[in-house]
Amino acid sequence: VQLQASGGGLVQAGGSLRLSCAASGRSMSNYVMGWFRQAPGKEREFVAAMRWIGGQYGSSYTDFVKGRFVISRDNAGNMVYLQMNSLKPQDTAVYYCAADSGSEIRQSHADYVYWGQGTQVTVSS
Repeated sequence: VQLQASGGGLVQAGGSLRLSCAASGRSMSNYVMGWFRQAPGKEREFVAAMRWIGGQYGSSYTDFVKGRFVISRDNAGNMVYLQMNSLKPQDTAVYYCAADSGSEIRQSHADYVYWGQGTQVTVSS
């Protein structure tokens, strides 16, 4: 399985960016797919994730992005997106997409088995 993330860049505070992640190598429809981020000198932290649960996609967000970021997936399940609005300088980080074969959405990076290469997001003040 390969995950390819794209869409990062430089944006002013208050602006928006949309990250994309394409999975290849197998169907990811039964996988959790999500996003983590890592700022310089900090731990990799959970941002958001989605999984097909009970006939629909369920999602989970960390508190500091709720109301600003929206995660989505395509119907086939092999694309995942992160729409980031009202960006703040503290959102600056390398953003990674990741996939987990577990049956529920987990927030520890140790649970995710597949990782993309990361895409830089820089928010200027």
